[in-house]
Amino acid sequence: MNAGARTLLKGGAAPDESAAPALPLGEVHEPLVETEPEELPEAVPLEPARALVLAEFEAPRTGPVDAVLRLAYRMGVPGSVLTAPLRKPAAPRLLATVSSPLRGERGAGMALRAGQFVVHGLKVPVDKVDFASNAPLTPPVQRAVQGFTWLRDLGACAPREECAGIGEKLLARWLKANPVPARGPAWTVEHAGLRLLGWLVNAPLLLGGDAGLRARTLAAMEATARYLDRQVANTEDRLGRVAGWCAIVAAGLLLPDGRPRRVFGEAGLLRALGELVAEDGGVLSRSPLAQMDAIALLIDLRACYAAVDRDPPPALETMLGLLVPPLLALRMGDRGLGSWQGAGATSAARVDALVAASGIRARPGKDSKHWGYQRVDAGKATLVLDAAPPPRSRHSRYGCASTLAFELSYAEQRVVVNCGGGELAGGQVPVRIEQGLRGTAAHSTLVLDDANSTAVLIKGQIGKGVEEVDIARTTVKQKGRDTARLEASHNGYAARYGLIHRRTLLLGADGSGLSGEDVLEPSGRQGKRGKISFAIRFHLGPGIEAGLADDRRGAGLALPDGSYWQFRLGGDSGEAHIAIEDSLWVDGQGRPRATKQLVVEGLTSRSGGRFPWLLKRMG
Repeated sequence: MNAGARTLLKGGAAPDESAAPALPLGEVHEPLVETEPEELPEAVPLEPARALVLAEFEAPRTGPVDAVLRLAYRMGVPGSVLTAPLRKPAAPRLLATVSSPLRGERGAGMALRAGQFVVHGLKVPVDKVDFASNAPLTPPVQRAVQGFTWLRDLGACAPREECAGIGEKLLARWLKANPVPARGPAWTVEHAGLRLLGWLVNAPLLLGGDAGLRARTLAAMEATARYLDRQVANTEDRLGRVAGWCAIVAAGLLLPDGRPRRVFGEAGLLRALGELVAEDGGVLSRSPLAQMDAIALLIDLRACYAAVDRDPPPALETMLGLLVPPLLALRMGDRGLGSWQGAGATSAARVDALVAASGIRARPGKDSKHWGYQRVDAGKATLVLDAAPPPRSRHSRYGCASTLAFELSYAEQRVVVNCGGGELAGGQVPVRIEQGLRGTAAHSTLVLDDANSTAVLIKGQIGKGVEEVDIARTTVKQKGRDTARLEASHNGYAARYGLIHRRTLLLGADGSGLSGEDVLEPSGRQGKRGKISFAIRFHLGPGIEAGLADDRRGAGLALPDGSYWQFRLGGDSGEAHIAIEDSLWVDGQGRPRATKQLVVEGLTSRSGGRFPWLLKRMG
């Protein structure tokens, strides 16, 4: 029984120098049991499948009245004129109080009460923050300040009466710095959408005090909604567009004379979701953080419908059901997420809270062709492989050159990881290393000639490189039990070096061993002459101590849980040897932590090479 998938993207490879090799560390010698990698079963021919495609969501089917309202509102006719043309526009007010099941982080809320924003572990004094749209803030801080994402945390830390004053004070400062819609980070569609939705969902934290501030806030809500009406379709960022449409629909539900805005927004939102999400429910940026943001937006919007006792379009619930399983596919043994496409190792508590609030019960997707991740569970082990090209430039948010990288955990211990955290740069992660964290060398895969398999550009974008990935997933018998065998290849180095990287992974049926093989083979009929340097990097989980064997073809790993693992190169790996180098891993709180990495390195022929290896739990 086998299943294969092939994803095809256009573009060629280009050199990139953004990912530099880590600094070497002194060797540590420990006893090593001699074990050779197991012989892998013969590969099944790779099967082509479909390319990345967009999920299609049509506008809700409504009667002729709503169709006319939608058309007229899109043409610029005010909602008050469409709903009640013979009376004065209704005074600004909220029609209901929203109760969202999604809670914030209490610790961040307590820090805010103490006068500090907490952004990915970085503490930023509130009194020193400039709320103006053109203030020189790092992207994560800018998103928190201008998107008011801190409101949820504030509401989670204490009863409303104890923390509403802080919300009102910060809102007053923001309104003073941003009296009208303008240019700059405060008025990107994503930040404006997050801000308006946050105001509407957390209104009790903002509207309970001074009457003058309440009037200014309600006027700002309406002004922001009108701004989004005009600008939401102009942003190229797909997730930002969904945030804008969610805010428009919420305003249509909760502000007076909102029916035309609501029907206009529902049609736009469903189209935007179709452009954001692939058929298997994974967002096309392939980012776990973007996946979580999309789920959170729909949870809050669903709460807005419930507040006015109205059923949301069925497609919204369908979309939530699609979004959750791919996210769960990236959970490791500790139930936190793996580090992919700029994300850090998002904590289990945060994922649990999001999934519980969604109300969706689902199992992790294991073979997500469009989402691009392959998952294998065996015994207490979990293996996740990136088996797709990086996202296209128009979908990328913090695109990474991570093709064919993998992560491995055993029970709650992360054994092999990726560095992660590119999207968190500007918190505790320094901005200067953001591009390096997105490079191939920051992932557990093969690097050729110290170059990225796909070019890593500034502002989260990526360039040419991997166009095509072939992936075959087969079921094989091992010790009488079924286990999955993954074989994948990419062409990211074909244009520059004439070589294809092929990786085969077989996780033992009991989860205690991972057999792997990395192969470089010519992309044309004849290989090139000469030799080229390569490095196969295995970034180790936090707290793992590593020691080299005397022959530098093996290493012993002492894990924090007391277990001992062995890594060993196969007998036909040529002159390759193992080194231990420094690395880092960005944890669930956005903190970079010092770790180690095993690096299989050497020179290989331009006509190709074969490097089998085995990672095994010894006890």
